Amino acid sequence: MTILNVLKNGETRSAVGQTLEAISPDAELMSFEDGLAALKAAREKEIDVAFLDVDLPELSGLDLGQYLQELYPLVNLIYLADNGDKGYEAMAQHASGYLLKPASAAALQRELDDLRHSAVQKKHKRVFAQTFGNFELFVDGQPVAFKYSKTKEIVALLINNRGAQTTNGEIIATLWEDEGDPEKKGSYLSNLRQDLQNTFSRLKLTGILIKQRGSLAIAADRIECDLYDWLEKRQESRYHYLGDYMNQYSWPEVMHAELDEISWSFDA
Repeated sequence: MTILNVLKNGETRSAVGQTLEAISPDAELMSFEDGLAALKAAREKEIDVAFLDVDLPELSGLDLGQYLQELYPLVNLIYLADNGDKGYEAMAQHASGYLLKPASAAALQRELDDLRHSAVQKKHKRVFAQTFGNFELFVDGQPVAFKYSKTKEIVALLINNRGAQTTNGEIIATLWEDEGDPEKKGSYLSNLRQDLQNTFSRLKLTGILIKQRGSLAIAADRIECDLYDWLEKRQESRYHYLGDYMNQYSWPEVMHAELDEISWSFDA
C-alpha cells in the first residue's frame, strides 16, 4: 500500500508520518508539504491512501484530491482540517474521511481500518483483455471503442507480445506487412498512437501503456487477460483455450500454434 501524506506544517506532517509508519509498517509513505510536488510524484506512483491538508499553498487539498481521483478512481482521500468548513465539499468528492487537527493516532488508525475503497476492491483490475475467440478489450465491463480499428489491433499485438516492448517498425510490419508507402504508414501510425493515448486517458487508465522512444508495451501485471492466466495456470485457469485465438487477425499464427501445442500436451 502506498500512502501519500501532504500537510503544510512540517511538525504536523512529521508527526502524522511517524504515526502512519507505526500503524502500517509495510506501507510506502510519501510525504510532501505542497500539492504540486505531491501531484508530480503521484503521476509516477499509484496512490492507495492520501492524507491531505485542506489548506495547501498553490494547489488546495481539495483540488489535489480531485486530481488524484482522476488518476486513480479508487484512491482513498482523507482530509485534515482546522475546522469543519470544507467537510461538505470533501464528502461531495466521496472522500474516505475528514479529520480535525490535531489528528490522534487512534483517529488515523480508524480511518485506515475503515477505508472507502478496500484492498479487495483495488485488487480487481479494471482492464480485461479477451484473446480466446475474437480479441476484445474491456474496461469496467464495457468494450472499448477506439476511433480507428487499427488502434484496437495495436492493442491486440501488444497483448500478444506479453509486456515486451514492440517497436514502431514491428507494429508497421505486422499490421500492414509490405502494403503501401512506408512514409504514409509511419504517419498513420502516429495517428493511431495518439488515438490509443487519448482513449486510455479518457478512460483514466494510468500505467497500462508503457511508452518508450519508438516503441510501446502493455503493463501485463496491470490487466486481467485470459491468455496470461491460462499460460500461468494451465488446466487450473478459470479460462479455457478451445482452439480459437484472436480470430479476426491473421498475424497471431505463431502464438496460435504455441497454444495448440500446450493444449495437446494436456492429453499426452
